[in-house]
Amino acid sequence: MPKAVFSSLCRAILLCLAAASLSAQTPPSASPLRVAIAGLAHGHVSGFLNQNRNRTDLQIVGVAEADAKLSDFIAAKFNLPKEIFFANVEDMLSKTTPQAVLIYSNTYDHRAIVEASARHGIPVMMEKPLAVSYADARAMQAAAQRAKIPVLVNYETTWYRSNRAAYDLVHEHALGEIRKVVVHDGHQGPKEINVEPWFLAWLTDPKLNGAGALFDFGCYGADLMTWLMDGRRPDTVTAVTQHIKPDVYPRVDDEATIVLTYPKAQAILQASWNWPFDRKDMEVYGQTGYAITVKRDAVRVRLPGEKEEKLVDAKPLDARESDSVNYLRAVLLDGMPPQGPSSLETNVVVTEILDAARQSAATGKTIHLKGGQ
Repeated sequence: MPKAVFSSLCRAILLCLAAASLSAQTPPSASPLRVAIAGLAHGHVSGFLNQNRNRTDLQIVGVAEADAKLSDFIAAKFNLPKEIFFANVEDMLSKTTPQAVLIYSNTYDHRAIVEASARHGIPVMMEKPLAVSYADARAMQAAAQRAKIPVLVNYETTWYRSNRAAYDLVHEHALGEIRKVVVHDGHQGPKEINVEPWFLAWLTDPKLNGAGALFDFGCYGADLMTWLMDGRRPDTVTAVTQHIKPDVYPRVDDEATIVLTYPKAQAILQASWNWPFDRKDMEVYGQTGYAITVKRDAVRVRLPGEKEEKLVDAKPLDARESDSVNYLRAVLLDGMPPQGPSSLETNVVVTEILDAARQSAATGKTIHLKGGQ
């Protein structure tokens, strides 16, 4: 195929007419999805409640939170009826029978909530990351398999058009085989950006969060790389962490770099609570071209035979995969198979990477993952 024609075909992956894109999207079912919220300590719950307060396809039937003051605060802030609040997950699940549980607890509590939901046969979606340890991830996977329920993990970056565009270019073989991926994630630090005190308390607790920036933001890069590599586990994991601000974060790292190696590729995951600005972006370099994401909706691309890179808009996502609620509804109501960045299989690998990275940082050694792929 001539290079000019090949380049045009690749650009067509990214550029599209709005009308054509919209006609290709498949809307999810219209019936409301009954969901329950487990935990309120994760600061993302406020964003979820604010963004979805006027949705008619979603109904919150229960909220479980042991901290009564936190429950009262959220109930008042979002005008939620007090009768849907419960002090524990088991009581909430027994009395509300939701179609799905949304987890907004600290990461350490994910396992107990998933296992409780599995006993009731109720699917789960949680905020990233999946777990604080590989052992917990495997336990959740076993519980999900026994109960035959989907367990999903929500990452903000899953709903970025730019990431999907980079993924598509890789899988259309437009860039050649992957050789190097560099992912940058983080912000100035949770204290510096004034997260809620209950959120800060567990983010800086090594037991409840697993680590500091290493887990908080390292998970994004591990998730994206595992997705790009079609679920393949890396051969080795090497990590370095630092306490650049020990007076602010005395118990956990605030700076982390993870290097993953594969037979013919390498990933560098840069997770930080020290960026001057917040960022979530990715560079994908193949044998013959590259794609660099620009915020949510654009990509800088240079393809074979091109002398200059081009900034292009990424095509809109399918409606079913445009946000976490639409995705959850598509999986539960429309039978769409869980896959990609949100899937349990991907995130068990992500947790294995993070667990190995924590061990590597602690010992100063490269960790070789057993069993190959």
